[in-house]
Amino acid sequence: MAQLPSLADAPGTLREYETIYILRPDTLNDRVAEVNQKVRGIIESMGGVVLNVDNWGKRKLAYEISKELKGIYLYWKYLASPDVVAEFERNMRMLDSVIRYMTVMCGRDVDPASRPSEVTDETYEKAAATAADEEELMMRRTDEGGEGEEAEAASSGEGDGGGEAGGAEKAGGAEKAATEEPSASTTDEGDR
Repeated sequence: MAQLPSLADAPGTLREYETIYILRPDTLNDRVAEVNQKVRGIIESMGGVVLNVDNWGKRKLAYEISKELKGIYLYWKYLASPDVVAEFERNMRMLDSVIRYMTVMCGRDVDPASRPSEVTDETYEKAAATAADEEELMMRRTDEGGEGEEAEAASSGEGDGGGEAGGAEKAGGAEKAATEEPSASTTDEGDR
């Protein structure tokens, strides 16, 4: 059911919205592309204008949602009327791969002609491709053995002057500083 336009909005203008939705972490790139096409169809068929689409990748969730600890974050910025957002969110509730979504209104009375869309088909393709998350990348680096050599060097005392000679110099310097009298360059409490 279509909503009546708000009398608070100026005629011929739209509202600016940002929506972030989270997909299950095991969602394939083909399925991400399908969800993005569905969202694009909803916005454009109802007179909205997509301004930006971005795939933030797979990230760890702040807390467990639907038994998932990670999710694929997608960001959309668009101009639309309030009924577009209602339809958008209705469709998000019906998709099994979507575990959470949130829409925020960023501005009112935005002239669509003043904010042309810079989104191309290439932008949608990039938004459908999900890169590996930070944890997977770290696991790959540690499996390659790049950090093993650094850990060995640190534990043996190489490269940091942590041998016996370096330790004696440090102790001698602290002892010398404790026995010296304060110089004239130090400030008295009365000078402050």
